[in-house]
Amino acid sequence: MQAGRILVADHNGVYVLKFLGDVRVTLCSSLDQFVESMFSQPNFVSVLIDLTEAEGLDSTTLGLLAKLSLESKKISGNLPTIVSTNEGITRILLSMGFEKVFDIHTEALESEQSIDDQIDELPNVYRSEDEVKEKVIEAHRVLMSLNAKNAATFNDLVQNLENCR
Repeated sequence: MQAGRILVADHNGVYVLKFLGDVRVTLCSSLDQFVESMFSQPNFVSVLIDLTEAEGLDSTTLGLLAKLSLESKKISGNLPTIVSTNEGITRILLSMGFEKVFDIHTEALESEQSIDDQIDELPNVYRSEDEVKEKVIEAHRVLMSLNAKNAATFNDLVQNLENCR
């Protein structure tokens, strides 16, 4: 698998986040910082998450995406959109209950324009081990809030991480 990267663009308040390769916890501080900044913008309208070139997403990344969706819904009143053409990734999204918090498209959007000249790669944001641990706990707590299956799946992980504080 190719190392993960996240590209971002803003089109008049419509934010596009394009995930490439295997996106893991190592990118979560960068993603979380960007999302906080995005939601603080007065022109924020909506978010499109493009997973068409993603090869893998870990549970922390999924939790941060769920957090993004819940906050986006509060601000805009609409569910953000995910585009996932990879059957394996789509299956993971559905198994986590993402159909409740995202508008999921399994085919590339026809209106999707090339944004290569307007897209930037998120720089790596480094956090302390304790800060990363807190983000991992937060991300998994959000996943746990989506459904009982997630709560059962991630309960032990969250308890173990909280006990290591």
